[in-house]
Amino acid sequence: MPVIIRTNMQSIIVQENLNAATNSLNTAMERMTTGYKINRASDDAAGYSIADTMITKLGSLEVVAENTAMGKDMLTTAEENYELLIGHLQRVRDLTEQAASGTYGLDSLKAMRAEVQSRLEEITRIANNAEYNGIKLMKDGSQAASGVDIQVGLNSSPDSVISLSSTIFADATLSGLFKADTALGAIAKKANNNQAIAKINSTTGYEAYSAAFVGLKKNASGDYVIQTDTGSKAVDTLDSIDKALKALETRNTTLGSTQNRLDSAATSIEVRSNNLTASLSTIRDTDVAKESSNYIQAQILQQASATLLATANQSPSIALSLI
Repeated sequence: MPVIIRTNMQSIIVQENLNAATNSLNTAMERMTTGYKINRASDDAAGYSIADTMITKLGSLEVVAENTAMGKDMLTTAEENYELLIGHLQRVRDLTEQAASGTYGLDSLKAMRAEVQSRLEEITRIANNAEYNGIKLMKDGSQAASGVDIQVGLNSSPDSVISLSSTIFADATLSGLFKADTALGAIAKKANNNQAIAKINSTTGYEAYSAAFVGLKKNASGDYVIQTDTGSKAVDTLDSIDKALKALETRNTTLGSTQNRLDSAATSIEVRSNNLTASLSTIRDTDVAKESSNYIQAQILQQASATLLATANQSPSIALSLI
């Protein structure tokens, strides 16, 4: 075997092994300190791409989960407001039932009319002010034309959207509830001394409709008297109130069924998010037990290589003994 001074192959080989051990040590340290076994594309190009796609989907799932929660909050807001409207309208019906009995005098009927008017004004006030995040829920049907679409999926397919029926957002003011009821409108006109009612949601409208519900009408002097015209008594308005109550209850039923769909969507989103998180962990997260073993192994190899490098660097000095 030749004795060579200028090229120390033993040292070169040990240096290569030392660099490899050091790189392995650094990799193990990085993976344990970051918690990820894929920290850059060079670690695992395919795994890095898959993990990046999963992270994007997880972010989107967080957004649609928030969309779903906001949709549920909006429907709860609408439902609670409709419950208030139903409560007021049920009281109007109770007063109308009372007024339909011939056991109440004019003063009692006037008192009933005053309460009914107050209830009707409150129905319109609630409907005008019911909103969620800037969306009018039941005012003048402003949202009824388009309804509301809640994005609960990750793409543009119909399966990713839950559409809220536009009927939920129909006008729920006094005008919205009774404008289409021509029979009640005729009774209200008589109650207003046969004067046309320009706008239901106005003082004139509230007065005329409240008088119609309790069987009163204005006389020529503007005072209220008991209605005696056939087909224009308090009892003749009960069907109109029942229709309005049914319409509101139908909206609440629609709200309930849509809330159930959103609850289901929320559960589905959570399941998908959990499964995707588990898959991402499998691809990206560090197995600390494995990396700690790799760390110890690399550390031992590094120390051994460092010790042997010193020995290898002294090998050419054997040539001095030949001089």
